[in-house]
Amino acid sequence: EKDLIQASIRFVPCHYSELYKPITMMLHKAACGRSASPSQLRALLHKSIQANKSTLFLTTTKAFSSIPGWATFDPALLGKNSTPHYVQNLVSGSWQEKDAISKTISIPDPIDKSSFPICTVPDTQVSDLTPFIESMKKVPKSGLHNPLKNVERYLYLGEVTRRAGEELSRSDVSEFFAQSIMKCSPKSHAQALGEVKVTAAFLKNFGGDNVRFLARSFGVPGDHLGQESVGYRWPFGPVAIIAPFNFPLEIPVLQLMGALFMGNKPVLKPAEKVALVMEQFLHLLHYCGMDKEDVDLLNCQGPVAQELILNSPIKLTQFTGSSRVGELLSEKTGGKVKLEDAGFDWKILGPDVSDVEYVAWQCDQDAYASSGQKCSAQSMLFMHENWDDVGLLSTLKENASQRSLDNLTVGPVLTHTTKDILDHTNKLLEIPGSKLLFGGKELEKHNIPDVYGAVEPTAVFVPLDEMLKEENFETCAKELFAPFQVVTKYNDANMCLVLEACERMSHHLTAAVVSNDAKFLHSILANTVNGTTYAGKRARTTGAPQNHWFGPAGDPRGAGIGTPEAIKLVWSCHREIITDNLVPDEWEKPAAT
Repeated sequence: EKDLIQASIRFVPCHYSELYKPITMMLHKAACGRSASPSQLRALLHKSIQANKSTLFLTTTKAFSSIPGWATFDPALLGKNSTPHYVQNLVSGSWQEKDAISKTISIPDPIDKSSFPICTVPDTQVSDLTPFIESMKKVPKSGLHNPLKNVERYLYLGEVTRRAGEELSRSDVSEFFAQSIMKCSPKSHAQALGEVKVTAAFLKNFGGDNVRFLARSFGVPGDHLGQESVGYRWPFGPVAIIAPFNFPLEIPVLQLMGALFMGNKPVLKPAEKVALVMEQFLHLLHYCGMDKEDVDLLNCQGPVAQELILNSPIKLTQFTGSSRVGELLSEKTGGKVKLEDAGFDWKILGPDVSDVEYVAWQCDQDAYASSGQKCSAQSMLFMHENWDDVGLLSTLKENASQRSLDNLTVGPVLTHTTKDILDHTNKLLEIPGSKLLFGGKELEKHNIPDVYGAVEPTAVFVPLDEMLKEENFETCAKELFAPFQVVTKYNDANMCLVLEACERMSHHLTAAVVSNDAKFLHSILANTVNGTTYAGKRARTTGAPQNHWFGPAGDPRGAGIGTPEAIKLVWSCHREIITDNLVPDEWEKPAAT
């Protein structure tokens, strides 16, 4: 009945007030507690819809189930209205009204520069930060809860998470978020929906008692009767999350919930271009029972977020994004950061050739799905010469040619312009022996805004020995968040050069070793460090599901995501409490030492 009421309210336009008067009266009664029966509501709705479906309800069933009751916009209308959706800030349990922040950022439709903006976002200034600073100051160092304080919050968050997992798994809610993601960070429907499903699975994993299981302690017997040491997972208290644009739902949700589970109060700063997604997810959490004071949402530009972090008692900042910004934050905060920063991710195809079609398909997915805008995207492909002999490169080219702006299997690049990408391509082509394998051109017949990039899936071949030269390596190993990869070739004799290239790379997020040769696999895995490494014939670089660790290695500041180990590592610290409470009856005062 509640769902029917919510659906009805959304489809009672004011200019049909007479026609819908019986429905609105009944809805008013229901809202006041004098509830009408579902059958009465259904009969009235059916009668009115049937009478007017040719002019108003052309897709009645789909329309009634497409927008969740807690949502504040319709994704289909983003970019269609001259008054775009306004993304609100949330602080100390209250959504800030539009007039609370004087400046705004207009977010263009990333597919069509002729459209209206998809939304406007508060351009919060340093002068506007006072309520956010005060909110963080209210949070004790011991957190909102810990193993010795407010322990009922573990159960409360377990229940909120269970409900959120169920809500996000509903087909209409999943589709709402998939469409919202596609509007602001264009990717194929399969990629967007996959992000939603991973997020829902994560929430289901941590429903119920699994939140308090994260805080499991351990004890060690002491040296004498009455002494025992217990190790606890302890929160930091006030914390910050700076989330990227490329996974507008999955990355911020997984880090946000992890921070909450361990007892912290987070302030979330999403990427401006995609902030509307997390605004809606917070509405979902509130609908599922989360206290509005548990999380603050701050929409601002980077320098303003830095001011908040430096001028409030925030103890830890978790950052996902570019290595440049990550290093800046690390310096400014004195190392009080956890980073899941840039990934220049490599794949090595071993000497044992088989399943060529599958391997080519996976290479295409890793390099070009979501237009290459994944921190795990395949940036460099080391191909054993045996794969060249079976025509792998021509298969890669054919697969890439099937990608289209029409279905968003290739789309706008949100952090580089077309010129940036093509300039980098041309710079690589200046290296002796290099050649363009495919792509290297602007997309045809597009209307993508000029501030974004629009290029075909691109691959540039660079000879391995040339790549390793001092004057070339930095260019070849530059991370480009775009549908772009560098390809090179090796043989049995110069395999050591492949390992040298891996050793010289500066960031170590994901990697793939495509081989079923046990000796070859061991040789590569033993001499590399990437935090999330896939091995075997089906190895990939992309894929950040909820069922295994995803994060970098080789950096003590590295942040994982998704698993109990990642949550405990990032969002809690170790505290040891030693109890020693029994003085023996026969104790005698010893000599001073």
